[in-house]
Amino acid sequence: MLKLSKKTDYALMAIQYMASKGTDRVVNTKEIAEEYKIPVELLAKVLQKLGKKGLIASQNGPKGGYVLAKTPAAISVLSIIQAIEGQVGITECYHNEDSQCVQMAHCNIRSPMRNIQNSIYGLLDSMSIEDMSSFDTSPIMPSARVYSHRP
Repeated sequence: MLKLSKKTDYALMAIQYMASKGTDRVVNTKEIAEEYKIPVELLAKVLQKLGKKGLIASQNGPKGGYVLAKTPAAISVLSIIQAIEGQVGITECYHNEDSQCVQMAHCNIRSPMRNIQNSIYGLLDSMSIEDMSSFDTSPIMPSARVYSHRP
């Protein structure tokens, strides 16, 4: 199952917050942490990773903090996920190419799963932070799941 960590959630929330404040406004870690009830130390580590990947830039000084290093339209959801999680996959053999799966020689789902993974990557890579701002941000009830199926 493809599941993202809380760190990735926090990274997406932080970058979305920065985008909502404008590309030239410096935002500090404490401000974001207070807004979303995130532990400051954990958020600081997340922001450092995002900075190392060139998604945000740090500003030093008494009014220091972080700004987006690119426009919201130029930051893909996939780039944020990969900055925090590294390469992710929906199966172990795609997540970890060194995997010694005993089914590898006889696997009958490898190609279909690769297609599914590529579709997921394509969607995440095509969706930008700017795109995310157009979604309804009302809280979703945990039990409310949306499934679509073919007739």
